[in-house]
Amino acid sequence: MKLGFACKYFDAQAKQPFPFKTTTRTRFLSLDDGARATLLAQLAAQNLENLYQMLNSLATLPDALRMLRIGSDLLPLYTVPEATRVYADLLTDLRPLFSRCGEYARAHNIRLSFHPGQYSVLASENPGVVDRAIEDVEYHARCAVMMGFGQQFQDFKINIHMNGKLGFEGFRAAFQRLSPAAQNMLTVENDEISCSLDDVLQARTLCPVVLDIHHHWVKENAFIQADDARIPLIIDSWRGVRPVLHYSIAQEGLIPDSGFPDQNDLAASKPKLRAHSDYYFNHTLNDWALSFSAFDIMCEVKMKNLARDRLYAYGVERGVINA
Repeated sequence: MKLGFACKYFDAQAKQPFPFKTTTRTRFLSLDDGARATLLAQLAAQNLENLYQMLNSLATLPDALRMLRIGSDLLPLYTVPEATRVYADLLTDLRPLFSRCGEYARAHNIRLSFHPGQYSVLASENPGVVDRAIEDVEYHARCAVMMGFGQQFQDFKINIHMNGKLGFEGFRAAFQRLSPAAQNMLTVENDEISCSLDDVLQARTLCPVVLDIHHHWVKENAFIQADDARIPLIIDSWRGVRPVLHYSIAQEGLIPDSGFPDQNDLAASKPKLRAHSDYYFNHTLNDWALSFSAFDIMCEVKMKNLARDRLYAYGVERGVINA
């Protein structure tokens, strides 16, 4: 079992030694063509260098901790049309930096992923929204391909939600418009508002299903168990690749420090329960998440790798994770 974290790497003082930098669309568009190219080149090169340094740090850790979701702003503003044109000339110089990151990750068994934002809705009833969602997925796919991924099924994970009024049929139609590399990497997860686990399981013949156990609890007020009849369907959707689940819990003070919380007994509203905690403070829920022994776990928690490390230490102590 691997335990990953998302986007930001914290040192022992909870500071970011390898931050991704971006800029605003307003600032970018206010510049002349030369200044635009200089700005994006500097930001992208620094972000790729910081990604490489982050991977270096992960490579010093036990194999169980070598899992990372890369932030989407690796190439700032890429899908802004004026920026896309600038990047067409920059990518030749940036490709070696991408390649270095990918080669290093493969050499050190670091599992990588992206997670486009929830505004990327492949199942939207609005064709323009679908077009932009496809563009966003393809941006992430292009970054992964430049790192040397996308050649084999699930050698890299690009995860999205299936929310959208057109549901599975809309998702399937948009999926068929994706490049082969993007199709190889795409996964879909259940959410806490519109698409239940049963909804996204319709897509299991198209792409792997990512189980988000917190989303499932928020939507259903039920703690899905590792022996649930749907778990084999999720595992099968990965076609031999180790599946991934997402683990988060509600914020400190909203749920008890132990036991399985029942939403009917809580003062917090469902929207408030959706927000992620700083740390994994409820060991009952930690035991529950770690019981999914067939899965790698992406830790969706505000204190990122620091919280992940505590969960790892707990799992090692409990004998469910190999040190």
